[in-house]
Amino acid sequence: MPTLAAPRFARLDGLAIGLSGLCAVHCLATAVAFGLLSSVAGLLEAPIIHEAGLVIAMVLGAIALGQGAREHGMLIPVAIGALGLGIMAGALSLPHGWSGETAYTILGVLLLAFGHELNRRAHW
Repeated sequence: MPTLAAPRFARLDGLAIGLSGLCAVHCLATAVAFGLLSSVAGLLEAPIIHEAGLVIAMVLGAIALGQGAREHGMLIPVAIGALGLGIMAGALSLPHGWSGETAYTILGVLLLAFGHELNRRAHW
């Protein structure tokens, strides 16, 4: 004979089943995410990615900073941007990993961005 307590426990069972389903989805999603991240991380560490990124940065830097210098006549943004690009290029010759390569790359990127910011402000 069913009692009044049965529907309450049936809801708890339903909640438990739902929670179990969420747990299974979480476990599968985590495994897939870690698998994808490790694959992508390996791809992002490839030297060609860094070399192509540097080439793109050099082309965009030459166009944007060079055009800015022609328009406003200030060479400081070009000098700072070129220093940043040079540091980024030099970082490619260092051993790959969380060593000096990363620190020098970040320093170069920050200097390049600072050069672009100075160039942008010089247009005002």
